[in-house]
Amino acid sequence: MDEREFAAVIGETKGVVLSAIERHLAPRFSAAIDDVVQEAYLRAYRSLTAGRFRGDSAVGTWLYAIARNEALRMNERLAREERKLLRSMERDAGDDVMRDDGVSAEIDALYDAIARLPEKYRAVLERVARGWPVRDIARELGIETGTVKSRASRGREMLHRLMREDAYGRE
Repeated sequence: MDEREFAAVIGETKGVVLSAIERHLAPRFSAAIDDVVQEAYLRAYRSLTAGRFRGDSAVGTWLYAIARNEALRMNERLAREERKLLRSMERDAGDDVMRDDGVSAEIDALYDAIARLPEKYRAVLERVARGWPVRDIARELGIETGTVKSRASRGREMLHRLMREDAYGRE
């Protein structure tokens, strides 16, 4: 399969692929749509060039399944990253005390600490916590990807310091 033929496949199936992703990608991860589309078509291209498409179904049906699977994989990956970030923040915050309404006091403290960060770090960390890819954050904020990475790193350090200070008093 050459590039022209694959471009035709993309043209015929983009609606189906976007529909599958829209249906199966968690709304909080909507910033990752472009990544999921790219992965779906890359996986399809590899399969087509390797002759692994058997033709048991229409190409659109086959691509729908690929896009659905890629959306589900992205959900899992970004949810794992969210859990890892929350565990890291909880570890730095100390003991987990639950209020009567079931909301962790540390989660409240986390949101309070994030609100106290300088805007340029807060804007990056809020998007990172929502699972946005670095390039999307850069595009949204009008900064370079390296700047996003350094602000995320510095913002986490500031956040950890604020959380420790809140939990243990000023150091």
